Amino acid sequence: QVILVESGGGLVQAGESLRLSCAASGDTSSVHVMAWFRQAPGKEREFVAAISRSTSARPYADSVKGRFTISRDNAKNTVYLQMNSLKPEDTAVYFCAAGRPIVSAYSMSRMYPYWGQGTQVTVSS
Repeated sequence: QVILVESGGGLVQAGESLRLSCAASGDTSSVHVMAWFRQAPGKEREFVAAISRSTSARPYADSVKGRFTISRDNAKNTVYLQMNSLKPEDTAVYFCAAGRPIVSAYSMSRMYPYWGQGTQVTVSS
């Protein structure tokens, strides 16, 4: 069992930045990929970014490339999502996920058995 706790969400204006954190506890050795997904009201959950403990792969959704950066601190079992140049369309609940998908499946939510409770990010125009 892996427990994920997100933090760092909030209300910001367009163009500003936020950094989300996701702290993992429990059997963290059983997962090697941590990812961020988001879900806006009335929309399906979508992939944002992922990072592996064992490879250099860090895929991003096209909509956030160049603005968001995912990183991890393995010693703290924590993954971060630095979000710059935020836009109103980034408004969503952001979820942290953990699992063991292969590289080609990093963006598939069904490949992640562990999820956090989510943190709200609201970007005003």
